[in-house]
Amino acid sequence: MRFVIVTGMSGSGKITAMRMLEDVGFYCVDNLPVPLIEKFVELLAMPGSEVTKVALGLDVRADQPFEDAQKILEKLKGNGYNFEILFMEASTQVLLKRYKESRRMHPLSLEGRVEDGINKEREILHDIKKKAEYVIDTSNLLTRELKEELDRIFVKNEEYNSLMVNILSFGFKHGIPADADLVFDVRFLPNPFYIDELKYKTGNDKEVQDYVMSFSEAEEFVDKLSDMLNFLIPNYVKEGKYQLVVGIGCTGGKHRSVTLANKLYDRMKNKGNYGIKIAHRDLGQGI
Repeated sequence: MRFVIVTGMSGSGKITAMRMLEDVGFYCVDNLPVPLIEKFVELLAMPGSEVTKVALGLDVRADQPFEDAQKILEKLKGNGYNFEILFMEASTQVLLKRYKESRRMHPLSLEGRVEDGINKEREILHDIKKKAEYVIDTSNLLTRELKEELDRIFVKNEEYNSLMVNILSFGFKHGIPADADLVFDVRFLPNPFYIDELKYKTGNDKEVQDYVMSFSEAEEFVDKLSDMLNFLIPNYVKEGKYQLVVGIGCTGGKHRSVTLANKLYDRMKNKGNYGIKIAHRDLGQGI
């Protein structure tokens, strides 16, 4: 029996993950009272049980100590029951935005500030997060991308990528991305905006790409940046980082940054034990 504990930060997508696991054949139970967890697992593990895949959702609630659930999990492990832990994560900034949009209260801040509840929850979940086999940060994940990640782990049984690298192009005139870990300025390159036939095209168009990459400095930039990231990424993974946002910016976020973000993505995809995706933040902005 494959037994998965699904836990993590409230608002990070735990319920969505449970629904997705149910869609691929997992028998899912959420918020089971802590005293019943041990008996539930024992029943499912009995000889003749037809259940082969189980996902049990655990979260922090004000009415039952999470420490009790952790003790029961340790007891189960000591009794020979094997399980995997899927921890759903998201940044505090993103969680605050989600709570504001949903107009819901955090389960640990019913009479206080949502941020206080989030901070308290992080402290409570610190130990179980360290023990998790899989940590998925949904701060920048689309629902489709979360499904792809879960399918890769629990359906295709592919190797888990603990780090997700996000390559993000942007325009400085629209502000530096607040979640960027590394920011690179490519305004040292000539701007296609001032060439009439390229002005209304973007770095997704071949004409703009050919122009930007015609300068030796552009190719050298991609070489040096990919080399640096190839050095940094294994060290980030070793230190337990789960998400890396690499911002590449030009003036408007349409030509140079888009071109070089695309080139960097092509250079680095399928190259290592990490996930990678690309986004162009400001392509939809006006000229």
